Amino acid sequence: MSQDGSRSFPKGILGFPVTPFKESGEVDQNALEQNIDFLVKEDVSALFIGCGSGEFQSLGEKEYRQLIEAAVHGSKNKVPVYTGVGGNIKEAVKQAEVSEELGADGYLMLPPYLIQGEQEGLYHYFETVISSTELNAVVYQRNNAVLDVDTVERLTAFPQLIGMKDGLGNMELNVEITQTLGSRLEWMNGMPFAEVTMPAYYKLGFETYSSAISNYIPHISRIFFEALKKEQHDKVQQLYQDVILPINHIRKKRKGYAVSLIKAGMEIMGMPVGQAVRPPLVPVEKEHYTELENVLKTAMEKYPLKNKQEG
Repeated sequence: MSQDGSRSFPKGILGFPVTPFKESGEVDQNALEQNIDFLVKEDVSALFIGCGSGEFQSLGEKEYRQLIEAAVHGSKNKVPVYTGVGGNIKEAVKQAEVSEELGADGYLMLPPYLIQGEQEGLYHYFETVISSTELNAVVYQRNNAVLDVDTVERLTAFPQLIGMKDGLGNMELNVEITQTLGSRLEWMNGMPFAEVTMPAYYKLGFETYSSAISNYIPHISRIFFEALKKEQHDKVQQLYQDVILPINHIRKKRKGYAVSLIKAGMEIMGMPVGQAVRPPLVPVEKEHYTELENVLKTAMEKYPLKNKQEG
């Protein structure tokens, strides 16, 4: 089980720190710690370290440990820490064991490497990882790891499994799974730029989501989510027009911007992360960087930081 003995998972906005790199290619420890500290102070519900936005696919074993240690230390026991595990099955099990060793509360199971598996194969992949530790586990629906209702239901036999994060966007499947399993799992919206789709997910019982913009404008994430929960439709619509859709429009211009645009936003907002990303990702082009600057300038004028108190 998790380090505090709990199988519960906090609802709300989840923080996914990036992995800052120096020009030399090494992890920038100082920038990493600042990113983690910022998210903790901004009251995210949990930290997910070394996942998609943290460039999981590009991390070496020592770097992976470095990130987890920084997150566990930086969380100061105020928020739970989850890691990313995935790839080939041996590596995924090792990463889960390392996460437990270093004091994480749980992990998000990223898709296995390359293979398009049958449901039986996917079940055994996930049950092998889940049963390797007592940590809380979250399955991730996306790419080549899409579980049907029966497979998810079989996996719920493991008490370690506490949630499902959806990055697929198949709403018919989401209805089937949530209506079948109800409150057994925590339902998390993990779509790229989850604020875009959150109104649809929220009505299905998805009360938790990963927010890319929480890395640099978390107060706007809070304003948006509070307005959504209170059914303040005019405010939600205005946030779409002013901030969410303009950023999403930039994000879709290049593959990989789901990660590199976060770093650009953080740099624009004065955080020392730089723009370096590891191949095959590419940094944000100058033209798109300027577009993001303009969007954020407007966002901060219309929604100044004092609005943090609204949450």
